[in-house]
Amino acid sequence: MAVWNSDKRRLEQEVGYAHRYELQDVPEPNLLRDIFPYDEVPKIVFDGVMEEMDPAPEFYITDTTFRDGQQARPPYTVPQIVDMYKMLHRLGGPNGVIRQAEFFLYSDVDREAVSQCLALGYPFPEVTGWIRAVKSDFQLVKNMGLRETGILTSCSDYHIFLKLKRTRRQAYEDYLGVVKAALDAGIKIRCHLEDATRADFYGFVVPFVSELMRLREESGIPIKIRVCDTMGFAVPFPGAALPRSVPKLIQGLRRECGVPPECLGWHGHNDFHKVLVNASAAWLYGCMYANGTLLGYGERTGNPPLEGLVMDYIALKGSSNGMDTSVITEIANYFEQEIGYRIPANYPFIGRDFNVTRAGIHADGLLKDEEIYNIFDTSKILGRPPRVAVDKTSGTAGVSWWINTYFNIPSTLRVEKKSEAVKKITDWVDTQYRQERTTSISDEEMLAQVRLYFPELAGRAEGRA
Repeated sequence: MAVWNSDKRRLEQEVGYAHRYELQDVPEPNLLRDIFPYDEVPKIVFDGVMEEMDPAPEFYITDTTFRDGQQARPPYTVPQIVDMYKMLHRLGGPNGVIRQAEFFLYSDVDREAVSQCLALGYPFPEVTGWIRAVKSDFQLVKNMGLRETGILTSCSDYHIFLKLKRTRRQAYEDYLGVVKAALDAGIKIRCHLEDATRADFYGFVVPFVSELMRLREESGIPIKIRVCDTMGFAVPFPGAALPRSVPKLIQGLRRECGVPPECLGWHGHNDFHKVLVNASAAWLYGCMYANGTLLGYGERTGNPPLEGLVMDYIALKGSSNGMDTSVITEIANYFEQEIGYRIPANYPFIGRDFNVTRAGIHADGLLKDEEIYNIFDTSKILGRPPRVAVDKTSGTAGVSWWINTYFNIPSTLRVEKKSEAVKKITDWVDTQYRQERTTSISDEEMLAQVRLYFPELAGRAEGRA
């Protein structure tokens, strides 16, 4: 039936009216071969229907560094997990923009990390669990004293038929049985709709989620839905068709199943280079929680980089809402110095060279006014002053700038361009270009010169500015 929407001043189909969609228990898996031919690049299909942008009333970030982020690397140690959790708390600020962090619960290391993070007493990020859709696993959640956990509810025929060796009806009933057991135990759950971007939306997803919303209403216990773009197939484009459309997946769950924004989360992967824009699109179409990892580190191509979500949050909301963005640089330093992860030099916001200007004419402009070639005040926002690469136009001013910014030397101790050592390095640079060199001087070459003429600086951290 139609009801009046006073906010939008129009008649709309009543939320939940489409509960008429019944589970389609097909005898064979529908692998959507017209979209996913496997021997070709997957197709992006458009149906021409434009979903109206309807942002969630609040945006939040959730973290899966200690769950999905550990599936592509050796496990973090307990001290490393606790250190990173503390940094997430500081980055997210007092208003809890980084709302939750999820943890495995299966190993002794996992459980000890959870215990130590809980002992810190931080309200945000809330410590939550992740378990299989197995009733016995709920005891792990109860033993740890967690209030919420995610459970894996695979929803595409690829997973239901080919991995689980079940029918849709069997998977549907198994999942609901686990959900009911969780509700009986008084545990709040997130159902992770694994592989939602290859699933039959109206034949399985809508009937399943509609029943979850019915159980939510009946029990009075929140049930969250996390839409998982497990293989990175999602696209944010207006007019794109299901099941790859972020707008249609989010709006469809709200419209057809009555899922409120505060019960909707998005989890993506970067297989097709769209992981961050898809997460932000989910916010804009009514999903409250965007899930990411520190540095985007996760299974295969990784998850939305949490530092990227922070920047998109600020850009979309117009405020940092108390977040301390300087912690992003601290996190990057920790990954390199304590964990031993080498961040690509050109990685946005945190790579060694992300705000380094190399083109000679650009460097000249940056020396005149850094705003010309710097994305924002990186000194203020990230604690990372812009740098210039040294070339034939640099002179003693450019060489001294490189040294001071590379080593992040305080203003009271800065190396002066009149220094004899700076002049000697500048002479070496000029010699390179008299010999018809055309490329800029690399950081490694400059470091070699610094070792010669500024040995006292050579012992400082050489990897990061």
